[in-house]
Amino acid sequence: MPDLLIELFSEEIPARMQSRAREDLKRLMTDGLVEAGLTYASAGAFSTPRRLVLAVEGLTAHSPTTREERKGPRTDAPEKALEGFLRSTGLTKDQLEARDDKKGQVWFATIEKPGRPAADIVAEVLERTIRDFPWPKSMRWGDGSLRWVRPLHSILCILSDEAGATIVALNVDGIAAGDTTRGHRFMAPDAFAVTGFDDYAAKLRRARVMLDASEREGAIRQEAESLAFARGWEIVPDDGLLGEIAGLVEWPVPLMGVIEARFLDLPPEVLQTSMKEHQKFLSARNPKTGRIEGFITVANIETPDDGETILSGNQRVLAARLSDAAFFWENDLREAKAGMEAWAEGLKSVTFHNKLGSQADRIERIAALAREIAPLVGADPDQAEQASKLAKLDLQSAMVGEFPELQGTMGRYYAKAAGHPDAVADAARDHYSPLGPSDAVPTEPVSIAVALADKIDTLTGFWAIDDKPTGSKDPFALRRAALGVIRLMLENDLRLSVDRLNDAATLRHQAGNSPDAPGRLDAILSSSVAVGMFGEETRKLVAEAASDAPAWHSLIDQHDPAISDDLRGFLHDRLKVHLRDQGIRHDVIDAVLVQPGNCDLRLVVNRATALNAMLQTEDGKNLTQGLKRAGNILAQAEAQDGVEYSFGADPKFAETDVERALFAALDQAEPQIKAATKAEDFPAAMSAIAALRGPIDSFFDAVQVNADNQILRRNRLNLLHRIREAGRQIADFTKVEG
Repeated sequence: MPDLLIELFSEEIPARMQSRAREDLKRLMTDGLVEAGLTYASAGAFSTPRRLVLAVEGLTAHSPTTREERKGPRTDAPEKALEGFLRSTGLTKDQLEARDDKKGQVWFATIEKPGRPAADIVAEVLERTIRDFPWPKSMRWGDGSLRWVRPLHSILCILSDEAGATIVALNVDGIAAGDTTRGHRFMAPDAFAVTGFDDYAAKLRRARVMLDASEREGAIRQEAESLAFARGWEIVPDDGLLGEIAGLVEWPVPLMGVIEARFLDLPPEVLQTSMKEHQKFLSARNPKTGRIEGFITVANIETPDDGETILSGNQRVLAARLSDAAFFWENDLREAKAGMEAWAEGLKSVTFHNKLGSQADRIERIAALAREIAPLVGADPDQAEQASKLAKLDLQSAMVGEFPELQGTMGRYYAKAAGHPDAVADAARDHYSPLGPSDAVPTEPVSIAVALADKIDTLTGFWAIDDKPTGSKDPFALRRAALGVIRLMLENDLRLSVDRLNDAATLRHQAGNSPDAPGRLDAILSSSVAVGMFGEETRKLVAEAASDAPAWHSLIDQHDPAISDDLRGFLHDRLKVHLRDQGIRHDVIDAVLVQPGNCDLRLVVNRATALNAMLQTEDGKNLTQGLKRAGNILAQAEAQDGVEYSFGADPKFAETDVERALFAALDQAEPQIKAATKAEDFPAAMSAIAALRGPIDSFFDAVQVNADNQILRRNRLNLLHRIREAGRQIADFTKVEG
């Protein structure tokens, strides 16, 4: 069996595209080979800035000959039908065979496809792969029609076995496949021939090319840590940047530089971001001072002066970059110490969304909602409101204008410079979090209040204007905001009603900028959020306090909670996705979502976790079947009889010992389940209902529910109702699959 080696050699491939390109090359080639009838033992893809490589081991030398029998029309069918069948098979009439069938004689075609050499199949699949390669961006060059991420220079494609290597005959827009490649652009630019993957990898290394991206990454990490250790420093971890650097060099040569003393007072995040974004430097921290004092740059060449010239040039460019950063920092600090009024004024002219107002309007809504949330999470309302009004002001700063990824981070520095307490400053930094599933969740009360308010305002705003995510499209990152709300509540063990918060925020959006609304509206909504007074009680408060404000009074009086209901459903959907990674199935979540209190996400998760644990046991699985069986029999009987069997099960009508045992078990379990669910001790509730497994199994094994005696039948159906209701105190077991 031959081995296949492919190299697509081009100008530099952007580092961010290399990982995906490796996967695509492997997928397209191996899928194409298998579809054409070839098999292989293993395949691996590699990349450097100038090449994509695929190595396939144990490829079959030929595809097998195949025979296919295809049934056609009847022998007496119209001529047109026969002609269509012949076209589809590529045969002539004399090559068909007439056979007896149930409805008479039928034409059968035997289509034989001879096997093909691997080289022919590889050439066909590789050309298709090159022409249809899914680059995020591609280009044409010269007079050709071929598109590639950067100009494609050469194609190496060989099949090798014990007899030697054979070049696969292939020509793509004038680029003929061969058995040669080139090494490092500067240190080994000459072409050389290879005979297989092992020979290829060895010669590339001698030509100063590390083929494996993970090897380059490991070499950079090891040498960078050694250089830092020698100075008593440590490398600031950044796996993303490390991977990007590995995609920029073929022969990594890490060099360590020192940041000039005049820049060391800049915030470490500014230093790190400037070096990362502009120059792809790794940052080196001095653990004694906590400051970033050095950097690692990775050259792509070994030089006679051991990189001194390269390092000197990088130092000069870095100094210019950091001079700009220092200028931004000093100007921003002056504005912060002056109160940041100009920044606040500037946000009035920054549109958040044409239907949701400016960033200043949004800040006012967030501040009002954060003040309402604060007492519910143990935060000071004044600090929560103050933090909300400061949190987004850094969007107007020069530093965030240069480095948008520092929004929030710089907000903390500016809040501290303005003299605000740590809790307020930390909330300005943390209110965007969590930004993703692996991002840390704020844990300080003021930060929690502002982060929740920010995300809930975003969600309710887009729901209020009916601009929700559809399919894979989510331009305003509403799924991320929903996951942020979920993680903030769960990981801080918050017992809040999302309905109350969403309803209040939605009303604010609907009230808009009514001159009557501010003040009075906030007072009403604050009271409603705190004690859950929505519906009629809220309307009474509005009527008493705002008879002179008909515009917004009417709005609240006629408020429809459908938006909040729909948004709660969206949060529940995201909750299912979040819990799936924790081993909790969707059907388990569905079974508890129908229970009261599903607007309390912590309560939902506690129920689901306990139910999921019970379903892992044998008793839990069998009990679920018994509860579902009871529900199904009862539903069928109620539908057939047109009545509800929900009252009157009496042990005196029990005919058998197993019936009496089930009555006794229910009498014992029901109060235990009720007390445990009221106390939200769901493991105890699960234990109590699990005790019913034996009596329920015995009941269904020994008792015929639909007895001829109608008194017995009604009593047993009412007993099934007790079983169903015992389960419903915990979950809707009919939604549990399996």
